[in-house]
Amino acid sequence: MPKLTNPARRQFLLSAVATTATATVLTNHGQANDATEKPGKTPNTPFACNIEMWFGKLPFLDRINAAADLGYPAVEFWPYANKPIVDAAKLLKDRGVAVSQFTAWGFGTKLNNPQSNHQDFLKAIEESCDVADALDCSLFTVVVGNDIPGISKQEMHAAAIRGLSMAAPICESRGKTIIIEPMNPRDHPKHCLYGSQDAIEICKAVGSQNVKINWDLYHMQIFEGDLCTRMREGFDYIGYLQLADNPGRNEPGTGEINYARVFQEIKALGYNGYVGLECQPLEDETTAAQRIYASDTWG
Repeated sequence: MPKLTNPARRQFLLSAVATTATATVLTNHGQANDATEKPGKTPNTPFACNIEMWFGKLPFLDRINAAADLGYPAVEFWPYANKPIVDAAKLLKDRGVAVSQFTAWGFGTKLNNPQSNHQDFLKAIEESCDVADALDCSLFTVVVGNDIPGISKQEMHAAAIRGLSMAAPICESRGKTIIIEPMNPRDHPKHCLYGSQDAIEICKAVGSQNVKINWDLYHMQIFEGDLCTRMREGFDYIGYLQLADNPGRNEPGTGEINYARVFQEIKALGYNGYVGLECQPLEDETTAAQRIYASDTWG
């Protein structure tokens, strides 16, 4: 097949694929209302719409409404600071939408710095537990940290393990779970945590069921691939799953990953949490939701 170099033609073909896949779903399953009007009500996998990457130009509360209007049962977001948490909690309850997770600790070098006493980190974890209580949520993401000049990866990981070990009893007593997120070096160069192996070793060293991994399949695909086998091998340490297709970090159905197969593996493993849609809709949110619906339709 000749290589498609025209971006407009590629976008046209992707739209055609989404339309054809949705039509097939309607024909095979008779779920016209869900697939066309509420595509977030997917047949197999419960998704959490990332309302930072979806509907990002809208005010925060309007993003929640937009995700609910598409039928998504849950949302996720990035840092909680400066967000109307009390109003959001009321709206989420009114719309019947859950919060799957949010970011408790973002990019920086305090957690992975051997000189840190971790008091700022512990304060953020306490505050995140309060926010999670308000939102009826049990998970929040911790970014381990950027590279520190002159400090080895092993030293940075040891510092992070120390901080996470100090935070684990707080989470255990509050019924919350930290999920650390390995990145990929293309989108996040000079970061200190890539791939599943190092993330698993950190969790093992902490030794708490309340410190697990935010297993982002997009980052994993770029760094190590072999998605289904790696998930199987690391399943005991997976606290949450996120995704995007590659290349482009757009929705499933736009790149190289066979997400229909990946979703079947997720179900076979017995994962029963939400899967975060931390992807950028290629065209518009409704088309993206329909592509995800099509990828999640099998059997």
